[in-house]
Amino acid sequence: MLALFDTLLQAALAGLFITGDVGLLDWHAANASVLALLVALEAIAAFLVWRPGRGPIGPFLLAVGLLVLVGVQQAPGESRVLAGHVPLGMAIFGIGAALTYRSFSYAYEEGSK
Repeated sequence: MLALFDTLLQAALAGLFITGDVGLLDWHAANASVLALLVALEAIAAFLVWRPGRGPIGPFLLAVGLLVLVGVQQAPGESRVLAGHVPLGMAIFGIGAALTYRSFSYAYEEGSK
């Protein structure tokens, strides 16, 4: 869930930069590293739920896909290629939202058994 909130922060920083606050571009770039760390931790947690915890593999695959997208996202961002950077950001937010939803629905399903 922290990764999803940080993704939303990234979008807010980008939006504020685009509207004219150029100082926030440095914050956006620095926060990209924070997001990568949070997504990596999320992938590790999803792996632990899947393998030792005998949970579903789906969240782990989503988390790994998200980690790859976050890594790929940085190249067009640093090159200022917004035509690729913005759609990738939207995909990252969508996958992050799906992963967050799935993690909470799985916890609920397990608790009701």
